[in-house]
Amino acid sequence: MLIHTHDNGFDHRRASEITPRAVYEQRRALLRLMAGGAAGALLASWAGRQALAQQVQPPGRLAALPGARSAVAGAVTMEKPTDYKDATGYNNFYEFGTDKSDPARNAHTLKTRPWTVEVEGLVNKPRRFDIDELLRLSPMEERIYRLRCVEGWSMVIPWVGYSLAELIRRVEPQGSAKYVEFVTLADKATMPYVGSRILDWPYTEGLRMDEAMHPLTLLAFGMYGEVLPNQNGAPVRIVVPWKYGFKSAKSIVRIRFTEKEPATAWNKAARNEYGFYSNVNPGVDHPRWSQATERRIGEDGLFARKRKTLLFNGYEAQVGQLYAGMDLKKFY
Repeated sequence: MLIHTHDNGFDHRRASEITPRAVYEQRRALLRLMAGGAAGALLASWAGRQALAQQVQPPGRLAALPGARSAVAGAVTMEKPTDYKDATGYNNFYEFGTDKSDPARNAHTLKTRPWTVEVEGLVNKPRRFDIDELLRLSPMEERIYRLRCVEGWSMVIPWVGYSLAELIRRVEPQGSAKYVEFVTLADKATMPYVGSRILDWPYTEGLRMDEAMHPLTLLAFGMYGEVLPNQNGAPVRIVVPWKYGFKSAKSIVRIRFTEKEPATAWNKAARNEYGFYSNVNPGVDHPRWSQATERRIGEDGLFARKRKTLLFNGYEAQVGQLYAGMDLKKFY
């Protein structure tokens, strides 16, 4: 049932009233098919899409952090979200261990209050933000993004946050600022694997300025309608859905604006395997495995098939223009 309001038909006061534009437009397409007698075979899949359009229910394990519907193009995929237990129990967060189960087991030691994020470098208004200031800086939105790991597995996660551009505009980058560097906390007292030889600590990542300003680049504070679990990058992280997951820095303590491309953790560790851009690309294999397909976590049954990996993780329509004219095999 379409909910009627006094506005344009897509904006509602409560998240529970949302009918996404894509669903509304697909409903019209379905009616046209029914008029032509071709809709019967699509009815079941349509019902599934309708169910997936509903707001994800929070698991009730951590403090609630609801987000309103996002108006950003591409911000809500219609794919089924990964189970919360999988998204929080199967993680890469090397500060807490190298096995997928290590972060969930070890990250309880992370202290997320008090927490500050220092914004510095080539900006007119450098400043230190308290985490509560960041939480109030812009209205929270729910974004349901695909997540693709460079290791060949994927998830679908409902994040809560707002576009990183909201923060960037407030600090007024200078014209010479071409890149944004993100620095993760490196505290041996609370992160037992900091100091290991796996990486050069602290963990650092970076984006080109236009990538950082893109509305899909998310400053995330929550997932599944609640605050971020420690193992997923609490209390604040970046999510860049068209890039491999390691580009999305967790537990951020510093954001630095630079003129030169920043050195990043995995690029320093293995330059031939992990490029600076690390855009999801099925046509550019990792030196040790193919990137043409992926294993969706939660679909590990006996007859489960791997999914085909999409260029830019399926966000080509939104971000492809950022790389027009670039050799994506050279700038991998």
